[in-house]
Amino acid sequence: MSKGVDEIFRRAKEGQPLFVERNALSPEYVPDRLPFRDEQAGAVAEVLAPVLHDSKPSNLLLYGKTGTGKTAVARYVISRLRKEAEIKQLATAYVNTRLANTEYRTLALFADALGLPQEKRIPFTGLAIGEVMDRIFEHIRLTEARVVLVLDEIDYLVKTFGDETLYKFTRSNERLSPGFVALVGISNDLKFKEGLDPRVLSSLSEEEIVFPPYTVDELREILTARAKTAFRPGVASPAAINLCAAIAGSEHGDARRAIDLLRIAGEVAEREGLREIDDTCIRRASDKMEHDRVEEALRSLPIQNKAILLAVSKFKSGTNTGELYLAYANICRRIGIEALTQRRVSGILAELDLLGLIEASVVSKGRRGRTKKIQLLIGSEALQKTLLEDAALASLE
Repeated sequence: MSKGVDEIFRRAKEGQPLFVERNALSPEYVPDRLPFRDEQAGAVAEVLAPVLHDSKPSNLLLYGKTGTGKTAVARYVISRLRKEAEIKQLATAYVNTRLANTEYRTLALFADALGLPQEKRIPFTGLAIGEVMDRIFEHIRLTEARVVLVLDEIDYLVKTFGDETLYKFTRSNERLSPGFVALVGISNDLKFKEGLDPRVLSSLSEEEIVFPPYTVDELREILTARAKTAFRPGVASPAAINLCAAIAGSEHGDARRAIDLLRIAGEVAEREGLREIDDTCIRRASDKMEHDRVEEALRSLPIQNKAILLAVSKFKSGTNTGELYLAYANICRRIGIEALTQRRVSGILAELDLLGLIEASVVSKGRRGRTKKIQLLIGSEALQKTLLEDAALASLE
């Protein structure tokens, strides 16, 4: 075993690295200029500009499909706002709620960004949500902080844990004065607001900006600029960049996928000892990304969604909603959670369909009406292996 590892390290030392600045192809990288997003960046800046006059700006929601530049624009504008602001009380925070994974962790990361004093720090676990919010609000009130909070994938927070936390933030400013919290929500779901409580909608009083997908030509220019920073000259040829842009452009103009694809293709080429990225490297990178995307999507699902997917996986040739619900209810009983209503399960099936994990199509049965035919679109063995990593489902193994 050690010989194999040593051989890998020897090849790595002897080979010429293809990357100059690998970070330029990472999701966290924010370039000095955001091509084709000047209009959206300007609109976000217009909404947040009142902070510079010590006034609370409107809450803001940024919509658009994955990889359309929402997060990059938000982080870029926030960084520029910090540079321009003269008020010492300005505080900014960015939290991705899906990566935080829980409501408690989302609030704890927000508190860390605010810099709560040691005696008021939020522990890794152990406090009630109400106590965590009270500590955050007390700190903002005592320091008179003017806070801009960016909640990325805000729809995940609301769909998984409800909208009570969002409601408290939107109604908090009276008790925080002269401090305040302005929210910038980022969502891939254009229908995100439809599930909000009317009280939240009323107090949110937000402005909205929709981000269109990138075209293939725009993706090509974005990749060309990133490649110049990330690679040695000649590593990413125009042909390689064109192929990456074409693959990502066929999937709704996803710049994040295009950049990741180029980075992974560069890593494949580097491991193979090549001097430039070729078509084979890009195809292998695309296959790896698809596999990783499915696993990541599965691991991030709420427990009810996982139970429904496991129920679907029991039917090799597909099933209908009635049979599926019985299998799902049995799984819930075995793992000790309460089964959702059939109507809610139908809604989750639609969400899983959008994620590309299942296909739920309506089939006519003539005079007997219509039913849904539900079919798993990914390998059942890989699905079960990934889902059974969840401690709550481990007993099903």
